[in-house]
Amino acid sequence: MERTFVIVKPDGVERRLIGEIISRLEKKSLSVVAAELRTIDRATAEQHYGEHAGKAFFDSLVAFITRSPALLLVIEGPSDTWKIVRTLMGVTNPAEAAPGTIRGDLAVAMTENLIHGSDSAESAAREIALFFPQLA
Repeated sequence: MERTFVIVKPDGVERRLIGEIISRLEKKSLSVVAAELRTIDRATAEQHYGEHAGKAFFDSLVAFITRSPALLLVIEGPSDTWKIVRTLMGVTNPAEAAPGTIRGDLAVAMTENLIHGSDSAESAAREIALFFPQLA
């Protein structure tokens, strides 16, 4: 089994879409092995989004992810679990996300697109270690 990391972002929590999003993951035979509702602190957010430091949108990205609680998840499934989750999520821009994906069906703006998922097995390991160090 392989693990990946998912965040139901503040807009997903605020819009009460946690159940819908988890349901879509579970319907794909993925399992939630850890979950925590947490307001992400600025230092952790800056570390999480470190590859975007210095870009024009960095400060607004950090402000968004820290504005209210997010649901942090460790998801387990077969090999390439991160790819399965990314496919379920849909592309970053909801206007371009396919119907049937989380973003295609539920998100309304690129800046508030409901969900984050690791983009590789290496990213998943790094993100799990950052948010759930006891599982690393």
